[in-house]
Amino acid sequence: MTYSEATEYLFTSAPLFQNIGAGAYKEGLSNTEALDAHHGHPHRKYLTIHVAGTNGKGSTSHTLAAILQSAGYRVGLYTSPHLVDFRERIRVNGEMIPEERVVRFVEEERGFFEPLHPSFFELATALAFKYFEEAGVDIAVIETGLGGRLDCTNIIRPILSIITNISFDHVQFLGNTLPAIAREKAGIIKPGIPVVVGETGGNAEVREVFATKALETRSPICFADEAEHPHRETQLKGFCQEKNTSTILSALEFLKERLDLSDSAIDRGFMNVCELTGLMGRWQILKSKPLTVCDTGHNVGGWEYLSKQLEETPGKLHIVIGMVGDKDVRKVVSMLPKRARYYFTQASVARAMPVGDFAEIAREFGLDGKSYDNVMQAYSEASRNATAEDSIFIGGSTFVVADLLANTL
Repeated sequence: MTYSEATEYLFTSAPLFQNIGAGAYKEGLSNTEALDAHHGHPHRKYLTIHVAGTNGKGSTSHTLAAILQSAGYRVGLYTSPHLVDFRERIRVNGEMIPEERVVRFVEEERGFFEPLHPSFFELATALAFKYFEEAGVDIAVIETGLGGRLDCTNIIRPILSIITNISFDHVQFLGNTLPAIAREKAGIIKPGIPVVVGETGGNAEVREVFATKALETRSPICFADEAEHPHRETQLKGFCQEKNTSTILSALEFLKERLDLSDSAIDRGFMNVCELTGLMGRWQILKSKPLTVCDTGHNVGGWEYLSKQLEETPGKLHIVIGMVGDKDVRKVVSMLPKRARYYFTQASVARAMPVGDFAEIAREFGLDGKSYDNVMQAYSEASRNATAEDSIFIGGSTFVVADLLANTL
């Protein structure tokens, strides 16, 4: 079996949320617990940090991993979704899991896991936890997939739990109010384990959900948006990174009680996160003339920051954009800059909203643009129209960015 055959097997034999959405969601931890027992509970062999939240999980997880690597630790990093290669999800000190290990996992383990009918994410999590043990990591940063309480990563007992923020996303699974979503995310809070909450958006009910849960579990809790931190320079330049940085700095105060983290290691991690961990798609500058940027922000919470940032880009603004149909599309579209020229498109996943439907909604909100069948057609046209003094933005969906990077890297 080749690597491409192994990943094709994983993508097609197990329900993949990235492609089909709700049909891939499996509630409960029974499959995960069975896979974990089969592999000998590998996550118990190293320390872990657990990261949940609506937005900012990826940036926070990668930055923490970069800081830990800079401090001399051997660090596992498990994130999702991937943009170009499945192996992006599972890294040790920034290096992706070898293709051969993915192949061997499918070949050797399919006889055990096929009768369980696991989801793709359950299999990926099992592989990540086992690989981190084999690679001898000291600590692993584990990002939840969806929610927290019933997320299959929630079998771990971390040294720190982090909940970056709460916004509306995946409401069909997590609830249609912010307190309801917060209760699902709060499910990662473990008895006696410290928890950092990045931001509550000034919502007293959301704050109460976390405070109550922490009281019940006797977990020390810090609300990062209520703490004072000095300004810190970081490699990641998106407007949202100020909030993420505050969350990380609060997390580091707890981590310093267990780990040796010097100021110089923290500085190196913040300033070299992309090189150390392979992070992509967070206000990623692809070209300087014209300024060409992609970002995976895909929901209301993400666009609260992106809309402001796009207003400050130079020249005429060209936006290549598509979304998936299970997001709050109208709310996001209402936040898009009116001054831009739009190139409406759709990503190459089944969940993508058809470009015609998306363009129709965009025009309801007075956005000017044309439709293109795929991301590269839209990007090519934007590049042709933009002058060196203009700006091009590509986003609206993680999968739009994935299609772009897959064809340009």
